[in-house]
Amino acid sequence: MVQVEQFSIKESLQVFRKSPRLRRNQHKMSDPEETPPKRNRRRRRRRSSPSATTGTPDRDSPVPQKKAAKPPGLTGPSKTETALLPPFTGLSLEQIHIPSSRSECHDAVDEILAAGIGGFDTEAKPTFRAGQKSGGPHVVQFSLTDKAFIFQLHHHECEKATSELIASTEVLKVGFGLQNDRGQIRHRLGIDLNHVLDLDQTFRKMGYRGQIGVRGAMGVLLKQCFKKSKSTTTSNWARPDLSPRQLTYAANDAYAALKIMEALELKGHL
Repeated sequence: MVQVEQFSIKESLQVFRKSPRLRRNQHKMSDPEETPPKRNRRRRRRRSSPSATTGTPDRDSPVPQKKAAKPPGLTGPSKTETALLPPFTGLSLEQIHIPSSRSECHDAVDEILAAGIGGFDTEAKPTFRAGQKSGGPHVVQFSLTDKAFIFQLHHHECEKATSELIASTEVLKVGFGLQNDRGQIRHRLGIDLNHVLDLDQTFRKMGYRGQIGVRGAMGVLLKQCFKKSKSTTTSNWARPDLSPRQLTYAANDAYAALKIMEALELKGHL
């Protein structure tokens, strides 16, 4: 395996930029006929106070300040709006690798670790009944600047390789909504998803509400349309032989996250 130093997110991004590929006194009591009791003096003051009779605030009394209204959060473009943009050109089938053997998985892990950063996502067989469990993830994808690796976890060697990469702090995993993947990964592989950059959180810090997602982020930053087919999204990701449409969908989900991260860097948001 290639030996790579452990990086923080900031350091990982710095390495990626250099890659050719990419916080009150007591008072004595006096004659009560000459000096009224203290309670009565207070009452007389309140009766003579302008604010008690006219409702006008006393000049010496503090005026309550109204809290400034929070500005409305930003929202990403709608699906209709992004559909009018030019299409995003992602990776082709020729740039998508599907390792399965021990040597292929070994080489893929070495290349991803050497890059130190990659687009990341997972896919799982959908469920359609309440209480039904999918058993996913079934597919884990990593993207570099010019290629993507699709690991199908029904292969034992792929499961070992992805477990190493997912648990590693030597490679920064960049994606959207990665919190949603943690539970499935922990349940399926028994490990934690380490060293990640969730771009939904980056956009939230920029003022966007909720999860903007890859489609909205692509429209905001790159002014391009990232099409996501619902039929492909809800297809059977546990099948042993993925269709070309499934492969390009999975690869470009990860690849798009990497391209959006690059755009965020150029605009000074990372």
